[in-house]
Amino acid sequence: MQDTELFLSLAEIAGVFVGFGALIAVRSGGPSDAAEVTMIQWVLVNAVWVVVVALAPVTLARYGVAGHELWLVCSLVALASFVGMFIVWRRTPEARESMEGVSWAEGLKGMALNDALLFPMSAALILVVLGLVPDQEPALYLSAVVLGLFLTALTLLVLVFMPRRPRAA
Repeated sequence: MQDTELFLSLAEIAGVFVGFGALIAVRSGGPSDAAEVTMIQWVLVNAVWVVVVALAPVTLARYGVAGHELWLVCSLVALASFVGMFIVWRRTPEARESMEGVSWAEGLKGMALNDALLFPMSAALILVVLGLVPDQEPALYLSAVVLGLFLTALTLLVLVFMPRRPRAA
């Protein structure tokens, strides 16, 4: 596989985001705001996802899996793991609490950034699974991984610049 170093580098970058997310969680002394906790969790979920999906083709290629089979299996792993991690994340008490009292319009507005990246990320993986553009599968898969990394970075950026509510004494 020709992109081994690139995928390893993306996994390393995502690992840094995992570290930043963990550092924010520890340094903040247990933030009381559910929205802040939810965003930290979302950074970690996305970063861990990027690590997994960046390492998947590198690992499977070592077993001799190549061509469409490699990108098919990796895309299925990427889609299944993202859906699974999303479901687990949405069921956390903080995620449920942060969505209480939020109207559909506010929820959609808040998800606009996520959806702007999640839609093309998912579409790229689905195109690989369907085998519609076999000559572009490595590029589509790489695009999905990079979009996941962008999602992680933008979420961390929003978290850092998010207005903070004063803590109760």
